[in-house]
Amino acid sequence: MITFPLNFAEVPDGVAVLTARCMPPEVMEAEEAAFDAAVTVSRCRTPLTREARERALAEVARQNKILAAYNPGLIITAGGAS
Repeated sequence: MITFPLNFAEVPDGVAVLTARCMPPEVMEAEEAAFDAAVTVSRCRTPLTREARERALAEVARQNKILAAYNPGLIITAGGAS
């Protein structure tokens, strides 16, 4: 069987805007907040930033509840874990 590598194309801005308009505002806000918290989790790797990491993980979990209620495919994972 011949397989081809997956090449992901960027989504044009117009398509992203149309997709965002179809989603409820609270879901869009939850997606942004979960993404920001996931970035914070990836930055807080030292023992000194453990408390900030735990808070960010809690925020990711809180926002993922909202995202999963709308569409389970929107869940954001923190730290690259799948």
